[in-house]
Amino acid sequence: MYQDIKRADKALHLTKEAVLEQLMCEYGDKIIQLVYLIVKDRTMAEDITQEVFLKAFRDLHAFRGESSMKTWLYRIAINESKKYLRSWSFRQIFSTFKKDDMPEEPEHEHVEATVIGNMTKAEMAERVMALSPQYRQVIVLHYYEDLTVKEIAHVLDITEELVRTKLHRARKQFKRLLEKEGLEWI
Repeated sequence: MYQDIKRADKALHLTKEAVLEQLMCEYGDKIIQLVYLIVKDRTMAEDITQEVFLKAFRDLHAFRGESSMKTWLYRIAINESKKYLRSWSFRQIFSTFKKDDMPEEPEHEHVEATVIGNMTKAEMAERVMALSPQYRQVIVLHYYEDLTVKEIAHVLDITEELVRTKLHRARKQFKRLLEKEGLEWI
């Protein structure tokens, strides 16, 4: 996508603002869902998403193309989400998960069906939200955003081996949560 924008930019002399608008149209919903699944607060997810795109706008000239634009934006989103989670306001006022605040669900339904069978997306999201933040991140990036281990490693700035370890531990933690509720792991 970014290479296409670069070519279009040269051909049409797109402004930086037009490039940002294209990025927001293409990745906006995915970024807000990713951030929401990390911070568990719809309003804050919207605010953080705005900050993600502002940072991308300011640093667009510095993007070297070593990764995909999607991966670069996800990395900014993860970093901004982590910054929020470390912030004083989050530690003092921890928001609770509410089904009503869930962002619209992505159109891709195959992931949940293969992982948990007949659980609804809302039930799945509740259980994912119950995971610890470090495991929730890798589960969201791998199963919801369909990123590869290599892409997740780049987004989180960790090794691929650590990503595999976190995925393994996240699956174990998820299995324990299901078993605690009397549900069967498929």
